[in-house]
Amino acid sequence: MTTLARGTDTLTRDALTVLQPGFTGTSAPDWLLRRLGEGLASVGLFGRNIASPEQLAALTAQLRAERDDLLVAIDEEGGDVTRLEVRTGSSFPGNHALGAVDDVHLTRDVAAELGRRLAACGVNLNWAPSADINSNPANPVIGVRSFGADAALTARHTAAYVEGLQSAGVAACTKHFPGHGDTAVDSHHAVPRIDADLETLHARELAPFRAAIAAGTRAVMSAHILVPALDPECPATLSRRILTGLLREELGYDGLIVTDGIEMQAIAAAYGIERGSVLAIAAGADAICVGGGLADDDTVLRLRDALVDAVRAGELPEERLADAAARVRELARWTEAGSRAAGDIGLIAARRALTLTRSGAYTPVTSAPYVAALTPAANIAVGDETPWGLAAELARLVPGTETGNWSAPGAAEGVLSAAGDRRIVAVVRDEHRHPWMSSTLDTLLAARPDTIVVEMGVPQSPPRGALHIATHGAARVCGRAAAEVIAGV
Repeated sequence: MTTLARGTDTLTRDALTVLQPGFTGTSAPDWLLRRLGEGLASVGLFGRNIASPEQLAALTAQLRAERDDLLVAIDEEGGDVTRLEVRTGSSFPGNHALGAVDDVHLTRDVAAELGRRLAACGVNLNWAPSADINSNPANPVIGVRSFGADAALTARHTAAYVEGLQSAGVAACTKHFPGHGDTAVDSHHAVPRIDADLETLHARELAPFRAAIAAGTRAVMSAHILVPALDPECPATLSRRILTGLLREELGYDGLIVTDGIEMQAIAAAYGIERGSVLAIAAGADAICVGGGLADDDTVLRLRDALVDAVRAGELPEERLADAAARVRELARWTEAGSRAAGDIGLIAARRALTLTRSGAYTPVTSAPYVAALTPAANIAVGDETPWGLAAELARLVPGTETGNWSAPGAAEGVLSAAGDRRIVAVVRDEHRHPWMSSTLDTLLAARPDTIVVEMGVPQSPPRGALHIATHGAARVCGRAAAEVIAGV
């Protein structure tokens, strides 16, 4: 591996420019500041980097003191996937809730306010929105991150989100091309496969991306998925047929193409991150997202040198790398005047997203209930740092509210014992994907028919309970909206 000094050749600078690495800590490490001086043009932020809006603004100012034309990216979808509010839960409902309301003006306003908050903290690229169509209810990683299962609905809300976010001067990165919705595998762990035919893909998966392109999305993120109808050999991130042939040439997209996290097992396990990065740039990607746990100088240098060596060996055309770097720099220079939306637009949207089903007259809870959170394992995109549920919000309205987390078969007996004679509020997340949740609800409702059920995932299972509330997402603000209904305020 070659060691290269600050201010070295154009090839080396271009190789650094196409990387979007993460890092650890709430201030910039010395190695990152050095690489910015050598050509690195992007950084990625995660929950580990954020303690408060004020701290985040100071961090981005520290980074821009080294390089003012810097892309500061974040994975802030709102809803379940939040980095700004990773320890408290999001102030904005996620895509599924917005799709449930189906008001594109509301979606645009929510995205604009989210963009305004990001811009105020110095963030100018958001790895959002998810344009995936949740056509497979068993999908373990998309779910409520999708606007819905309908192509036309997802397309119009994807476009509205892009327009709203970019109106605040924050570039949208529409993901996960060509569509991660019809999968039953999480690409963090393995390579998902979509076996839909070409006609279905064009009518369904690609519709939201066409809408995003028409709306002017500044970036598109590729998916680590195998789609044999498009390319039987390479996952989309590494496929020239998909990134260049389909996205660039057929769909006419001319903005930045960013890979999903290159360290995800769908790429890392089969190709290794160095080879995967070279193949992705060769296929037409312009930027390599390096997040997850690979957040150190060694990783950046390994990827930089892999790209340089591939060019020198004739495996990666130098003009392709130069073109990719130019697209990164072009987006880094992009700015646009922002707009302002109502400060509580997130709560307004969350309230409108609720779907209520009553079995007879419902009496609001006025004495302290017991909240039983039936908790599934968190998917990697969401992470396990961000709280979910509604117990804290309900406790503000009904003092004395108690809660317990349950995550195994046979939980019903424990819930009934812990609840005593208090009203039970059972909170689930994607009941249809977890048989133990369904059996737990069966037992609870048989013993306590007045139990309230709150579904904070995709509401695929039939509603049941004295009151069933579908929030279409587990953001903090969704929990607050549900708590208001339960307490009758």
